[in-house]
Amino acid sequence: MRNFRDNPWAWVPTLYFAEGIPYFIVNTISVIMFKKMGMSNGDVAMYTGILYLPWVIKPLWSPFVDIIRTKRWWVVSMQILMSAVFVLAALSLPHPSQAVIDSGHAPVSLFTVTLCLFWIAAFASATHDIAADGFYMISLDSNRQALFVGIRSTFYRLASIFGQGVLVVIAGLLETRTGNIPQAWFVTMIVCAILFTGLTLYHSFALPEEKTAARENGHARNFADVLKESGRTFTTFFRKKYVWVAILFMLLYRLPEAFLIKMMNPFLLDPVESGGLGLSTGNVGIVYGTVGVAALTVGGIIGGIAASCLGLKESLWPMALSMTLPCLTFVYLGMAQPDNFLVINLCVFIEQFGYGFGFTAYMLYMIYFSEGEFKTSHYSLCTAFMAMSMMIPGMFAGYLQEWLGYVDFFWMVMLCCSATVAVTAFLKIDPGYGKKKRQI
Repeated sequence: MRNFRDNPWAWVPTLYFAEGIPYFIVNTISVIMFKKMGMSNGDVAMYTGILYLPWVIKPLWSPFVDIIRTKRWWVVSMQILMSAVFVLAALSLPHPSQAVIDSGHAPVSLFTVTLCLFWIAAFASATHDIAADGFYMISLDSNRQALFVGIRSTFYRLASIFGQGVLVVIAGLLETRTGNIPQAWFVTMIVCAILFTGLTLYHSFALPEEKTAARENGHARNFADVLKESGRTFTTFFRKKYVWVAILFMLLYRLPEAFLIKMMNPFLLDPVESGGLGLSTGNVGIVYGTVGVAALTVGGIIGGIAASCLGLKESLWPMALSMTLPCLTFVYLGMAQPDNFLVINLCVFIEQFGYGFGFTAYMLYMIYFSEGEFKTSHYSLCTAFMAMSMMIPGMFAGYLQEWLGYVDFFWMVMLCCSATVAVTAFLKIDPGYGKKKRQI
């Protein structure tokens, strides 16, 4: 058993698959599920948007994960909690009548218990992210960390395909065969709960024990030390040069995507007479769970290659434009409302590829801005601003869409692209940063 645990192949892939599943359930599947059960676009975006909050504020409690128990304990405990929450979420799902679902204005009060459970899952998932990443770093030496960084990324992407694709397709097939939407989503959530419980049981014995030195170093600090260090982290972050320009960039670079991402699935699901494309739940799972994820991944890989060859400064503008111009695909989809599934997939592929390519600059800039003392903590603060940049616009996207209609909403998203261009223009970046050094 000891040799089995010492092999990273035994736990790294499953750990990062388990890290991705709750994130995509809370932030993506919830949108589709509540939409299909009759909640309005405005309410769907608002109440699922709030679920981003734990990822916004997780830097506030991440230092305490270091000093209370071990990373392994946090990983397993959060997985047990999330397993229980998924079971309870399935059991708490309401069964509104078909008339209520068809009205598209099911009262939010029907979903209060489910939303509260998803809120708990969101906090547990954010805490699990902190512990899992810390566990990865202390359990592997630098060589193995570098070796397995691609593996962990791949299995996180597979979790995305499973969460946004496979589970949604399952729900769609059940909807078609049973004609009972609430029952279909109940079964889908039970399937998810069973899978995640299996992963939890596996990790309870497969994860290696933390090294004694790592445990002692983590427990050597007390709460006063942590509070003092946290205070220094915040102070030094806001004293960095060009900090307010950096914060504006982190908040506004993704503004078009923040609005668009919350309305993508409702747009695909809404009937044609309501301005949508009228796709089935299963087809939405195929569009975003497979084609979309593949395009996002390819765009990210090519973005990384481009940044390595050109450096962040030279690749910044092409990447910023790739974040904005593909939004035109949704203007086209909103105006033309094509019924050709291939055309819809092509448009989504273009939009997600552009997002994957353009997001590379965003991630690299956060790393660049975090350089120096407290690099890890400052990067964590940057990711908090990143989560905030998605949460706040996303919360209001649904109400704006209901007010404007889909076509005008997509044109508004295009207008928001000016914010991306504006904040990009003010950045100050070392010309050599990220560029691969030529060997003489």
